[in-house]
Amino acid sequence: MDGLVFGIVAIVLFVVILGGIVLVHELGHFLTARFFKVRVLEFGFGFPPRAKVLRSRGETLWTLNWLPIGGFVRMEGEDGDAADDPRSFSAQRLRVKLAILVNGVVMNIVLAFVIFFAIALLATPVLGLRIGTVEPGSPAAQAGLVAGDEIRSVSGEQFELFSGRNVIDALRENAGQTVTLGIRHADGSERAVTTTLRPKAELSETRGALGVGDNTQTYSYTTHDPVTAARLASTDLVRWGGLILSGLGQLVDGFIKDPTARPPASGPIGIAVSLADIVLNVGPIMTLYVAGILSVNLGVVNILPFPPLDGGRMTVLVIKRLFGARVSLRAERLTYAVGFVVLMAFILWISAFDIANLGAAP
Repeated sequence: MDGLVFGIVAIVLFVVILGGIVLVHELGHFLTARFFKVRVLEFGFGFPPRAKVLRSRGETLWTLNWLPIGGFVRMEGEDGDAADDPRSFSAQRLRVKLAILVNGVVMNIVLAFVIFFAIALLATPVLGLRIGTVEPGSPAAQAGLVAGDEIRSVSGEQFELFSGRNVIDALRENAGQTVTLGIRHADGSERAVTTTLRPKAELSETRGALGVGDNTQTYSYTTHDPVTAARLASTDLVRWGGLILSGLGQLVDGFIKDPTARPPASGPIGIAVSLADIVLNVGPIMTLYVAGILSVNLGVVNILPFPPLDGGRMTVLVIKRLFGARVSLRAERLTYAVGFVVLMAFILWISAFDIANLGAAP
């Protein structure tokens, strides 16, 4: 595909998907603030500079801004001033402040659950493996498999996206054993093939149990009843939350040990490129699934106790409650400012590797 077209698709998807996820996050702050009657001065679509005022009636100004990535909620007194106004953020009880801040994260988790649930209910991807090459004399060759054949099951096991397993995992786990492979040929016909896989002692990173290479993952779809869909969505929510936390730990550890090494994560540019690649080469269901993962990611990252993230602001509020006047408003604002600079520098660091990766791509 033409690079310009791919770039446009990447930008549009990034704005729509990631921007939408951020808007849902901000909606959580907005609805909670309104519930507790805290005055919301502005709900912005995108980030300043301001392009247009959409609605000015009432106490909340609804604006459209030039940077079309997410949005923001601006409450009276959120910077610590206007404490004499009973409807300002700074005048609220600690539990109200914490509820307003945490419900952005809650909305992201709810959004991810809804996405995972809808996919499990209506169109759960089932992963297969299309064979690219067959090694001479391998178990695959002895079974009569050829390039273009698709492996859809291993000894009756299918590989739903929510399971976290795939064909290669099953083949390696069954090394040395006789398995029955569910095969779909290039002409659409299907048959069961029995073969004995290579033993574990003969396997390596480049030598698999079946003896196939240059494989591509394939997708078909299945459905589930609502109870099963809810269980699968919950399991996937927990699984991805754990993986994201683990990945953040690896990211920080890698940065401390060697800031010049490529991080095990992508920044905004890498995310945009990945979204475009997925929607063009895999399809809308997987793109929606990735949107669910990004929503979990935004929720997990925002709850971290690092200013100016929601978790960091909550931590500062708790510290102020514990130590009172010893934490000045100036110190609080300085903490947020320094945290913002560090966060932006961290994003730029990751983005530099995204750009380098683009330059290295064939």
